[in-house]
Amino acid sequence: MPFLRRAVGALAVALGLATSPVQAETGEVRFTRQPGLIYMPMVLAEQQRLVEKHVAAAGLGDVKVSWVTLTSGGASVDALISGNVDFVTSGATNLLLAWDRTRGEVKGLAASAGAPMLLVTRNPAVKTLADFSAKDRIAVPTVKVSAQAVMLQIAAERQLGEAGRNKLDPITVQLGHPDAVGALLGGTSEVNSHFSLPPYQQIELKDPKIHVVLNSYDVVGGLLSNAIVFGRGKFMDQNPKTTAAVLAAIDEANALIRDDPKRAAELYLGATKEKFTPDELVAMMKQPGVVFSTTPYGTMLQADHLAKAGVLKTRPKAWTDFFYKAVHGQPGT
Repeated sequence: MPFLRRAVGALAVALGLATSPVQAETGEVRFTRQPGLIYMPMVLAEQQRLVEKHVAAAGLGDVKVSWVTLTSGGASVDALISGNVDFVTSGATNLLLAWDRTRGEVKGLAASAGAPMLLVTRNPAVKTLADFSAKDRIAVPTVKVSAQAVMLQIAAERQLGEAGRNKLDPITVQLGHPDAVGALLGGTSEVNSHFSLPPYQQIELKDPKIHVVLNSYDVVGGLLSNAIVFGRGKFMDQNPKTTAAVLAAIDEANALIRDDPKRAAELYLGATKEKFTPDELVAMMKQPGVVFSTTPYGTMLQADHLAKAGVLKTRPKAWTDFFYKAVHGQPGT
């Protein structure tokens, strides 16, 4: 019965293939994130092991997931380009610079979150951007190319004319948000102004000597995704199921923030040890302009500015040019 033996053998092979576990695409996924409220989805993904959960659900086996916190988008991009991490979470400007520098090899996977950025100062004479002088110092995460620095250039051009686009660049200094808060509130540092995001701006504004000069929401005219998850296109292409698991983890974290903000706030504070109550953090999460979504908002405004300023060698035609195909169906801007 040679035919029957061959048929039984073929069936056994087929059943073996059907019941064997799917092999992992990669043995490890490495992330960076930065401190701040807009990185809450990534904090929750780490604390709740959401990437591991969705990797396991995809049948990809035992995959190690590691996280490192960096306070500079530039340092995050350097870690990605050098191959030390697989995904970073930073501003859209850092994504655009990396996309341009690698000729499209680095691409955004998804937005993580966004919130209005406030430029604050302790200089009582400064009411508008035109009032800043050479005696002032504005702290930003990375000079010239961070989301804050670029938004400052866009606002300066609108208020002071094209010739004023880079007028404030010489008085910006690179300083991580936690250090900038200490410098601003200490009152003895040359840094007397800070362009940041929640929760740092809320900490600063508790001091009656600090006031707001600029709100990024007014510059953009709507939502702005200032936390973007991006990585190397080659990694995402070679590990599509792992990449989908990462995206699903961000979606689940955002769903937790939306459906149970108090619980999300408690988990976030438990991880970061920031000096807020859960109710205070929930109030920040519900402020106008704060969004937790994988849809990228306001990225083309920054891309157009960087291209016009000559920082980008290649001007993208649409936001989908520098984002991975997984989010192309979303209503990004």
